[in-house]
Amino acid sequence: MKKFRKVLDGLTTSSPGGTIGSPSCGSAAGTPTAAPTPKEIDVQETLVSENFQLCKTVRHGFPYQPTALAFDPVQKILAIGSRSGGVRILGRPGVDCYCQHESGSAVLQLQFLINEGALVTACADDTLHLWNLRQRRPAILHSLKFNRERITFCHLPFQSKWLYVGTERGNTHIVNIESFILSGYVIMWNKAIELSTKTHPGPVVHLSDSPKDEGKLLIGFESGTIVQWDLRAKKADFRIYYDEAIHSVSWHHEGKQFMCSHSDGSLTLWNLRNTTKPFQVTFPHGKIQKDGRKESCKPILKVEYKTSRNSEPFVIFSGGLSYDKAGRRPTLTIMHGKAITVLEMDYPIVEFMALCETPYNNEVQEPYAVVVLLEKDLIVVDLTQSNFPVFENPYPMDIHESPVTCTAYFADCPPDIIPILYSIGAKHKKTGYSQKEWPISGGTWTLGSHTYPEIIITGHADGSIKFWDASAITLQMLYKMKTSKVFEKPRPGEGRAAELVEEDPFAVQMVSWCPHSRLFCVVGISAHIILYRFSKNDANTQIVSLEVRLQCESEDVITPSENENNPCFSEPGSHSPQPHQQHAASPGSGTSEGIKDSVPCLKVKDRVVRVPPGYQAELVIQLLWVDGEPPQQITSLDINSAYGLLAFGNCNGLAVVDYLQKSILLCMSTLDLYGAADPYQRLTRSPRRNRQSTSGKFCMRGLSNFYSDSKKRIRTSYQSLTELSDNQQSIDMERSKSPTSDHVNGHCTSPTSQPCSAGKPRIPMGPEGPRLTRRGPGRPPFRKAQSAACMEISLPVSHTEESRENSFSRSRSSSVSSIDRDTKEAITTLQFGESFARKNDTLPTPCLWVGTSLGVVLVIPMSIPTDQEERMEEPVTIGPSGAVLMLKGSVLRFGFLDCMGALIQSPYEVWRDLNAPEDPDRPRRRKLVHFSPSSSQDACGEGHLAVLCSERQAKVFLMPSQSCLFVHNITESSFVLRADVVSVCNSVCLACFCANGHVMTLSLPSLRPLMDVNYLPLTDMRIARTFCFTNGGQALYLSSPTEIQRITYSQEMCDNLQEMLGELFTPIETPEAQNRGFLKGFFGGNAHTFDREELFGEAAAGKASRSLAQHIPGQAGVEGMKVAASGAVGELARARIALDERGQRLGELEERTALMMTSAETFSKHAHEVRVQWYYFRLFLEVV
Repeated sequence: MKKFRKVLDGLTTSSPGGTIGSPSCGSAAGTPTAAPTPKEIDVQETLVSENFQLCKTVRHGFPYQPTALAFDPVQKILAIGSRSGGVRILGRPGVDCYCQHESGSAVLQLQFLINEGALVTACADDTLHLWNLRQRRPAILHSLKFNRERITFCHLPFQSKWLYVGTERGNTHIVNIESFILSGYVIMWNKAIELSTKTHPGPVVHLSDSPKDEGKLLIGFESGTIVQWDLRAKKADFRIYYDEAIHSVSWHHEGKQFMCSHSDGSLTLWNLRNTTKPFQVTFPHGKIQKDGRKESCKPILKVEYKTSRNSEPFVIFSGGLSYDKAGRRPTLTIMHGKAITVLEMDYPIVEFMALCETPYNNEVQEPYAVVVLLEKDLIVVDLTQSNFPVFENPYPMDIHESPVTCTAYFADCPPDIIPILYSIGAKHKKTGYSQKEWPISGGTWTLGSHTYPEIIITGHADGSIKFWDASAITLQMLYKMKTSKVFEKPRPGEGRAAELVEEDPFAVQMVSWCPHSRLFCVVGISAHIILYRFSKNDANTQIVSLEVRLQCESEDVITPSENENNPCFSEPGSHSPQPHQQHAASPGSGTSEGIKDSVPCLKVKDRVVRVPPGYQAELVIQLLWVDGEPPQQITSLDINSAYGLLAFGNCNGLAVVDYLQKSILLCMSTLDLYGAADPYQRLTRSPRRNRQSTSGKFCMRGLSNFYSDSKKRIRTSYQSLTELSDNQQSIDMERSKSPTSDHVNGHCTSPTSQPCSAGKPRIPMGPEGPRLTRRGPGRPPFRKAQSAACMEISLPVSHTEESRENSFSRSRSSSVSSIDRDTKEAITTLQFGESFARKNDTLPTPCLWVGTSLGVVLVIPMSIPTDQEERMEEPVTIGPSGAVLMLKGSVLRFGFLDCMGALIQSPYEVWRDLNAPEDPDRPRRRKLVHFSPSSSQDACGEGHLAVLCSERQAKVFLMPSQSCLFVHNITESSFVLRADVVSVCNSVCLACFCANGHVMTLSLPSLRPLMDVNYLPLTDMRIARTFCFTNGGQALYLSSPTEIQRITYSQEMCDNLQEMLGELFTPIETPEAQNRGFLKGFFGGNAHTFDREELFGEAAAGKASRSLAQHIPGQAGVEGMKVAASGAVGELARARIALDERGQRLGELEERTALMMTSAETFSKHAHEVRVQWYYFRLFLEVV
């Protein structure tokens, strides 16, 4: 036995060796174990903790639950606020920024400081925030918290530093934007209305300054009262009392008229010359009924009144439809002269805003587009064309077109794959869009130097697949395909479709993609797998269908006495070998009692179909119903183009398919895979009760229902992680912990213990006998159930979701007992590769690595013909199980390194177009690329390193000796949801995401912790199901049903992030106001002589009450600016920081100087009084 030597950053460490089965625990770094090696292995690790830092990079998709909208007409950037306190700022493609309020309160309103690079947000917690947009990552500069009043409306006049704030009490306050301090000037509601009015006017719903005179403020109250307040005279010019509640007000640019929208579906036009009654009242969608009355209409929530030089004014409003037209979709109405255009929307309208050429409200507006913010979409309508077409949205706002059910992330793809996918996808794009450029074109963005091809794949509930170009932190749709086209459409009332998943029978569960060979494999919720090949040519093809019977068989009926004597029982099908074979039964087959048997869930098209260029289905594999029970969901999948093999598994067993010869090579239960190498002593169990058909109650059961460590029943009907039901029978199944055993996840790992299988009674070790109800010490009752709940997602199988948007699985009947489910050993991960299946192997051979939910790893050798002709004719042989390795918890991931520590990729076949025309000079032959571990034998010895990661532990084995070199217990209190072996900084590491929100990285092969950040608590099953790592130190997850959040854990990318992000603010000259002319200036009032500082400043208005609002300095803003300071832009940011700090110090100095002057004046006054008194006192003394 030779000594193992490891080199970690130039230091040599050694520790006492231990057995493979019981490594030392709790160590900070990976625990080396004394192991025999064929040669001395020297791996120089280059990764250190300084190479890692976790931060968010960019968020893609549509803002979830939007609430507010704002537009800067000069900078041409758009802001969208959301219910969760998020703000998305959009400009030209590539300029996309996400900000988040720490409070998480909903954003009520947004106001740009036009062309100033700042944004004011009003939130539901009655706080105003000022955001600095002159940096790539915006930050809050000031906040103002209202303590006694609720904010309802805000208005900021153009080029003004005074913000009008209306409240629920009907008062109007004024805030200085520069200092974010309240002015002492307040418009109280009881002063605004007449003294004779007996009722409260309600909250302020509108504030705007008159285009004719900035000194006049129009205040709209919810009850229907409108007041024009003279800010100079501090009195009301006029008051309007209308019977219907007001929702919005919009001025004509001349300032002589304004329009109101009301709750009865009417629009009123008011003339300032006569405010006693409206100049015009219209019900745009209200028709006169036969009895002469107007039909009742829904409220018009907002109206905009915009003028145009060369045509009639535009009146744009939302709502106002009649109530009797049920089922009508939400509408936006555009009235232009006598023409009325009604645009129907797919989702309810949240907000809309007309985009105008000028920022001045007293000029002709010239609207050219209208932005419509819907609940789940963003639409921009072109107003310059009579048919009002929409603009093609350049942002990826349709990620959620169908709910996302799985994700995959591929970095550093072959450079030619993105142009090919884009060219194919461009042929299927929609037409009819406006030909003009996208009007939201602000900001600047350039392609950074640190970019490489990246692709994100999303699978959806309707069976569609989308390929996205994610290079350079942008996202652009490349190609879309629909897996449902492979199957026949279910006929109405057809039983098979109804029994399956009524809502989404084609929902995508997982995907596997090889970018080099362009093979693509999709796993669906209906226990089906579709294999696609890529072709640039269309073709006529007939899809081959294979049907696999991978299900445990029913046996004899259980008698009551047997049930009582054997409290722990399970399906013998997972214990006893059963004959598994391919069945080609017709979909209508079944027993005489109507119980389904040997029937697939979906029917594949059995005719020749014409397929367009792109991904073309070649093979469909379906699992069959057995004895009236639907097939179990597929939990693991791997495909290898060099071998021509596809492997998949579920809770019943494993199947291997030769997709070149379209044949099934292997189909057996998990237990049969062990053969004589079974690590457990399985006890004989009583047969289970023969179940009746439950197809009417449930189907498509999730993996967590069969996990050995599931101690609770998990309701699978769209609920959250914490909503777990307690099943006493399952709790009774928990084993007691023997002093001589080390139970982890329900199986024994100590060599001195009696081996046992989870969910099966082991030999009694105490007085309890066969009923083992005692929990082991320190094991919380809910920990295992949570692990199972999350593992079903991470595999991924979705069940415990809180809404249908985040789930695509049916619930199973709660009446089905869980006792006979706990013994299932699911196949949780698979990987093909060149490896050593046995200790005495001298050369690597094709192998299949299999990981199970009990922490067992099997290595299955295969013999594959190498010649192309032989490969298509000779069968592939699969040998009995080779190595059997053990870990704690369900196995999640495999990775292979050579003896120098470099990552060994799986072999693949170079892509070839099978539908291309034949070239007699260049016959098409398979070209294989192998990455054999034997290629570097001369340099570092025979063998390779195998990295195994489970939900609790990581191990590194040396193959073929199967020696455990390193062990690291990743977590004891939580469990790993996702783990990947990834390349970072020209090296390799193991990245893990845990259920407690920690993101960690471990060095390879030593498993030394490099990073452990408490990043994101698992608040949603969606995150667990969609979180994935990729090379280059990047990862992503679905942060909401409509948004993808990308993060990086690479220090290098964090340093370069500022260069990759777009600039929101661009220095632009503010457009000059139009020359009004002498007569207009003379007769049009004195709008330009209004000095707000003179009215609202502290000198004239005094100070506001301190208890009314609290000013909160924006410390985070300065920190954000410091973080943003890097490179040339960083120097500017530092200069801004210095200027801000200097200005702050100068302000403080000014305040101190003013205080000193005041003190000096007071002192001088007192000194003068004392001097006068002293003078009179001396006179008095002289007289006396």
